[in-house]
Amino acid sequence: MATLKDIKRRIGTVQKTQQITSAMRMVAAAKLRRAQDAIIAARPYAQAMYRTMAEIGRRQRDAEHPLLTAHESRTVLEVVVVTSDRGLCGAFNASAIKRCEATIAEAGAEYSEVVVSVVGRKAGDYYRRRRPIERDWLSGERADYAFAKTIADHLSTRYIEGAIDGCVLVYNEFVSALTQISKADVVLPLTPDEAMAEADATSQAPPYEIEPDANSLLNVLVPNALEYTIYRALLENQAGEHAARMAAMESATRNTEELIRTLTLKYNRARQAAITKELVEIVSGAEALK
Repeated sequence: MATLKDIKRRIGTVQKTQQITSAMRMVAAAKLRRAQDAIIAARPYAQAMYRTMAEIGRRQRDAEHPLLTAHESRTVLEVVVVTSDRGLCGAFNASAIKRCEATIAEAGAEYSEVVVSVVGRKAGDYYRRRRPIERDWLSGERADYAFAKTIADHLSTRYIEGAIDGCVLVYNEFVSALTQISKADVVLPLTPDEAMAEADATSQAPPYEIEPDANSLLNVLVPNALEYTIYRALLENQAGEHAARMAAMESATRNTEELIRTLTLKYNRARQAAITKELVEIVSGAEALK
């Protein structure tokens, strides 16, 4: 049976844990605010870029780019899964990995081989024990465009050289502080969103005047679109990680509060029992002296 000293020591330990979880929750909330502002600002730019590509493709039928052209063969698919470097964020990383596993299983019917590249230590730890990893990167503390460009250069080079015939990007999309949805987006071949393309097809806007020509514009626009698609996924992952960690630490803080109340009640009962036992012994001793 636990003594009063043991219970008091455990209460102190839980209180220190509560201080840590509370501090982590506040830090995650502060980082979430900046990450949320960044992703909200990035989404319109990405949509405008894809809308421009859809418009060029619709009005300039002869325009083409290697990253827009689908390969006839379906031999190798590369799946890039984005997770965080650190844990303590609930099921955030497990959700992305689960979606990646489902994507690999679905791709097995269409592609002869599926290779995996990982962004984030958690995905690397998971797949390093299960299958060969093509490339692995750390997520880093903050999403960086230069980092997204490094990943995009790796994928575009492999696609143009024919090492892969397609690429799927798996990540968690930030919806709100309480909701993150795992997504699997096809990034190679790079194609504008179908709904966006259909909406633009009904547009009565005058055709673009492109100088010097559509292919020259696509040579600049398409690589930037791939880079920004990956950059946006990194921003989504970053915001989702902070939101998931904030929710997890808030839940942990509430649990410590409940545990402290339970231990305090247990301590008071044990202390009361000890006092009662001492009183009984004193009264019994006094009665024995009579």
